[in-house]
Amino acid sequence: ATEAEGLKLHLSSSNVTSYKGVYKHPSGRFQAEHYVRGRQVHLGIFDTAVEAAVAYARAVGEYQPPTVAAAEAEGLRLRLSSSNSSGYMGVHKKASGRFQAEHMVDGR
Repeated sequence: ATEAEGLKLHLSSSNVTSYKGVYKHPSGRFQAEHYVRGRQVHLGIFDTAVEAAVAYARAVGEYQPPTVAAAEAEGLRLRLSSSNSSGYMGVHKKASGRFQAEHMVDGR
């Protein structure tokens, strides 16, 4: 898989799991890790390589917003915005790399 849960998965041809930051654990499961300022950060051990790749993609902030067609298929209507980094009105990317959605009512 190259995408899962709205995340772009990082493929790697030099890794036996095919995913960057994902390694086969001695237990037979899959370990995800990445580096922050030269230090290794352990992200967890997962049942599948794809689950580990999703954890890696979340950690490095590779969120890809769902397509309008996918959102509309779920009965949602997305409001696009060119004025913020997420591309959607009311959705902002936090310093942690995660996204926050806000809806104001009566200016609050």
